[in-house]
Amino acid sequence: MPRDVSGGRRFGGPAPAPAAASGARAALAGLAGLAQAASIAWPWGGQPLWWLQLASLAVLARLLLGARGAWQAAGLGAAFATAWLTGTFWWLFISMHTYGGLAAPLAVLAVVGLAAFLGSYYAVAAAVFARLGARLPGRRAGLAVAFGALWLLAELARGVLWTGFPWGAGGYAHVDGPLAVLARWTGVYGIGAVAAGLAMLAAQLRGSDLRRPKCWAVAAAFGLAWAGLAAQRHCAVDGCGAQGAQEAKAPAPLSVALLQGNIPQDEKFQAGSGIPQALRWYGDALRTADAALVVAPETAIPLLPQQLMPGYLESIQAHYAGGSAPGTAAPAATTTTPRAALLGIPLGDAGQGYTNSVIGFAPGLPATYRYDKHHLVPFGEFVPPLFRWFTELMNIPLGDFNRGGVGQPSFPWAGQRIAPNICYEDLFGEELAARFADPASAPTVFVNVSNIAWFGDSVAIDQHLAISRMRALEFERPMVRATNTGATALIDHRGVVTARLPSAQRGILRGEVEGRSGAATPFAWWAARAGLWPLWLLGALVVAAAFALRPPRR
Repeated sequence: MPRDVSGGRRFGGPAPAPAAASGARAALAGLAGLAQAASIAWPWGGQPLWWLQLASLAVLARLLLGARGAWQAAGLGAAFATAWLTGTFWWLFISMHTYGGLAAPLAVLAVVGLAAFLGSYYAVAAAVFARLGARLPGRRAGLAVAFGALWLLAELARGVLWTGFPWGAGGYAHVDGPLAVLARWTGVYGIGAVAAGLAMLAAQLRGSDLRRPKCWAVAAAFGLAWAGLAAQRHCAVDGCGAQGAQEAKAPAPLSVALLQGNIPQDEKFQAGSGIPQALRWYGDALRTADAALVVAPETAIPLLPQQLMPGYLESIQAHYAGGSAPGTAAPAATTTTPRAALLGIPLGDAGQGYTNSVIGFAPGLPATYRYDKHHLVPFGEFVPPLFRWFTELMNIPLGDFNRGGVGQPSFPWAGQRIAPNICYEDLFGEELAARFADPASAPTVFVNVSNIAWFGDSVAIDQHLAISRMRALEFERPMVRATNTGATALIDHRGVVTARLPSAQRGILRGEVEGRSGAATPFAWWAARAGLWPLWLLGALVVAAAFALRPPRR
C-alpha cells in the first residue's frame, strides 16, 4: 500500500489496527494531552511553556497522520482532548467535593464527564481531518492549514456553545512565546490555530527535508514574517519614537493598592468566622490603603448591603467621597491624594434577583458606580436547564444570579477609564472587546476581581494569570488583578507581570499602573464589531475549500 508523507499508511486504509497497537496509540495520545495541560501552567512553577504545547500537539498530529480511518482518528482526538481537559481543570473536583460536599466518586465522574463532553469537539475535528487526509495526500501545507482550521473550529465550539468553557485553550501557553505577536491580530484562538498548523507541519518533517533548500526557504520566510510582526507590535506597544510612545499613554500613572484577604473558602460565608473576618479586614484596608485606586476582590464583602450592620458601607463610601458618614468618626488615616475604590459585593433581593457585582466610590461621582457580572459560571452562578438535581447535591451558596449586560460603562477616575470584569469573565476576550466599539469610551485599564479559593492553592491560580496576560496582549491594555487567594498581580500592556503577591497569603499589593489610550488593536477592532464570527467563517471556508479539492488519481 502506498505510504503518506508521515511514513504511515494512507488515511482510510482498509486494514484495521490490532487492538494492542490501537490501545498504545490512544495511551500515547492521552499522555500528549496531559503534556498539553501542563503547558498552560507548569505545575512545578506555574509558567506557561509554549514549546511543550507545540510538542504535545505535534505528537497528536503524528498519530492522526497514521490513523486508519475516521473512527480511529476520532478515538485519538478524544483520548488527547479528554486527558488534556481533565488535566487542565481537575481542580473543579475541589470546588465540588471539598467545598460543595459532593461525594468524591460523583465529583470525579463530573470532571471527567465534562472533559469528555468538551473533548468530543476535538474528536469530531480529528475525524474530519482523517477524511480530508485522503483528499490531500502529499500536500503537506494543505494538511497543516486544514488541521489548523479544524482545531480552530473545535476551540471555538468549546468556547461558545453551552455558554462556553474555553479554560486552558492551547493559545494561552504562548503568552511568552514567539506566537504572542499574533495576539493583537487574531486573539488567543488564532494563536491556537497557527500553533496547530505548525505542529502538523512538524509532524510531517523527515530527515531528508533538512537537506532541501526549499525547506530552509520556507523556514526563512516564517522567520521574516515573525520579525515583521514583532517590529510592528513594538511600534504599536511602545511607539516608534518618543512622540509615538507618548500618544499611546493615558495622562499619568495611577497608584493602586490591591487587597488579598485570603479568607478560607470553607469559612467565607460562615456567620461565625469568615464573614466577620472579611468585614473587619477589608473594611480596615479600604479605609487605610494609601493609593489613588484601591481594589478589593470578588465578593470581598460577602453579604448583601441590606444584611450589613448599619453604616458599614456608608462609612466606606463617605471615606472615598472625602468625608465621613453622618454620626461616625472621621477616618484615622487621611491623605491629600484623592482616592477611589472598587470592591466586589453581591447585590439585589429576592424579588428582583441577585447579581455578582462590583461597586465603585470616588469623589464627585453623582451615584455609586456599579458593574454586574455578565458571563456567569454554570452550576456556580446559575443552574442550567435540567440540572437542578445536580446543584442540589452540593452546598454552594449564592448559586443563581442575574446577568449584567455586555459592554457596560467603565469606571471613570483620574483620567482613566477603568473596566472591571469578574473572575473568569476575562476568559472571554470577545466580550471584553465590546467595550472598544466606541473609541471615546474604550477602557484604558482592565481590572479583574476574582475568588479562586473555590479551587484551593492549585494550578488554577497560575492558569488564570496566563488568561489575564493574554487579554493584556490582545488589547494592549494593562490588567490589574485583585483576588481573595491569588494571583493578585499587576500586568502591563505588554502582558508582563510587573508585581505579584504570593498566593494563599494575606496582603496588599501596591504599585503603579500605566493606562493606555491609543488606538484599539486589530483584534479589539474586529471583535468589537463582529465577535468571533470572522474566525468561524475563516475556519469553515478553509475546511470547505479542502473538501472541494479533487483527490489525486491513483
